[in-house]
Amino acid sequence: MTEFQKYIQRYLDLIPSGKWQEEIQRSEEKTTNIYSALSEEQSHFAYAEGKWTLKELLLHLSDTERVFQYRILAIARGEQKDLPGFDENEYANNSHANDRSLKSLLDEYQLVRKSSKILLESLQPDALATVGNANGNSISAETVGKLIVGHNYHHLNVIEERYLPNLKK
Repeated sequence: MTEFQKYIQRYLDLIPSGKWQEEIQRSEEKTTNIYSALSEEQSHFAYAEGKWTLKELLLHLSDTERVFQYRILAIARGEQKDLPGFDENEYANNSHANDRSLKSLLDEYQLVRKSSKILLESLQPDALATVGNANGNSISAETVGKLIVGHNYHHLNVIEERYLPNLKK
């Protein structure tokens, strides 16, 4: 197994069921429920120095999902060029998430997720099975779709383990 395969496998292993397309909805609901219960003040919390605030983390989910959407679309449509990677920390540093309202970030997340669901539902099985290259690695459109789910669950775990227990009520 390559380092890339090990890297993505850690996300794929977080998908609770074999029905990954149903898990897209479940992970959205769980994320929405957590963020809907936060106050604006709580959304500025970071569990350690140099870690993202809850707002930055939510926007990171939207940013990453947009990158994954592009990869799914490009691969499913037969793009042969290597799709670029991205620096998640650079994106977060330039996001200005903490200057936005929690509501606007949550609205954005939900709209991005709706767009992902529509895109994935529109693809035929052969398009999902299409393999392309992203960040120097071969990957199928379906695997990128699964990464949307696994990546979301990864960050939900981080929120539940490191953020929520330390929030001021």
